[in-house]
Amino acid sequence: MFSLSRQNKRLGIYVHVPFCAKKCAYCDFYSYAPRDERVFSAYVDALLTHMKSYRTVGADYAPDTVYIGGGTPTVMPSDEMMRLIHGIKSSFRLMKNAEFTMECNPATADFDTLRRYRRAGVNRLSIGLQSANTAELSALGRVHSLRQFDSTYRAARRAGFDNINIDLMYGIPFQTPDSWVNTLRFAIARSPEHISLYGLKLEDGTPLAANASSLPFPDEDMEFAMYKYAIAFLAEHGYRQYEISNFAKPGRECLHNLKYWNCEEYLGFGPSAHSYFADVRFSFKPSVSNYIRCVGGRTDDEMTDEYETIPMRERLGEYVMLRMRLNEGVDKREFFRLFGKDFDRTFGAKLEGYEKGGFVDNSGGSCRFTTAGMFVSNYILSDILEFDAAGNFAI
Repeated sequence: MFSLSRQNKRLGIYVHVPFCAKKCAYCDFYSYAPRDERVFSAYVDALLTHMKSYRTVGADYAPDTVYIGGGTPTVMPSDEMMRLIHGIKSSFRLMKNAEFTMECNPATADFDTLRRYRRAGVNRLSIGLQSANTAELSALGRVHSLRQFDSTYRAARRAGFDNINIDLMYGIPFQTPDSWVNTLRFAIARSPEHISLYGLKLEDGTPLAANASSLPFPDEDMEFAMYKYAIAFLAEHGYRQYEISNFAKPGRECLHNLKYWNCEEYLGFGPSAHSYFADVRFSFKPSVSNYIRCVGGRTDDEMTDEYETIPMRERLGEYVMLRMRLNEGVDKREFFRLFGKDFDRTFGAKLEGYEKGGFVDNSGGSCRFTTAGMFVSNYILSDILEFDAAGNFAI
């Protein structure tokens, strides 16, 4: 690791580990439970080979964030994960004290393993709790119990992790306002540095979506009430909302995820991983076998899924879409500096109705969502950011 010099630009590194002990009923990310454990070693070999191939193009970059996500990274044998951690460090000259996050399922980690990872340089842990209600966990297909969560959380603290995120979910089957309050209280009683809360989205092709008609879900009004209550509750307990779904104690915001929302560069490795690098957005096909087979070949063509150079109008649209996720929203002077356009002339007419309806605050030098606007942000953004027939921003 080294300190940032003038010629080195910042960069985020994402590594996808697509393995799970069991796929959750709501999940549509690329992940699966491997039948042959030999795939772990072969997969790490492929990741290390792929990362090494970026040494030349990444020579002018000093990665300041690393995020190992999934899937469930902690389902991988610890020796293989240690190979991966060391491989990341040898392929990229990480900044000193770079934020290094790993996702963790409570049923797949113990003290000895977490201590190994902490000593190897992982300094931030994201633990998926989702709910403090057993029936709700069962409906989601989660494999952990509350006892396992508590055991893992305590083990992480003992292992030296002083930056922990807890994931929570609202709008799930059997959930009530009372059970949601109980989940929030359960989470803040552990005093994590960061809390993420997500509204459940029923994705086509998932078991939960297939069985949705037979399950009791909170209605949309109740979901909004849960979201609104959580914002106020977490603020009272020292967690500042800085993004639609994310809350942190002062100075504990997730630096890696902020790269996405600030349109900064990042490289993703593994099947289904996405990258934004040198004005190009690209991703890899969601297949471990294809990834292992293709890595080390002459080109990435066979494993590349999407590859697109981002023109200025696309960058403008993405900037607005992503920055509006943040509490601070779009800074109008910064918008003009980047794109040479007046924000109000470009979007003011489209935003006027939402401003009058209390969904958007477009006063002064910035434009941001209100709490009500954040809850329906996807609808508003799809309205103000027009798309052409090819799915590109038409601004």
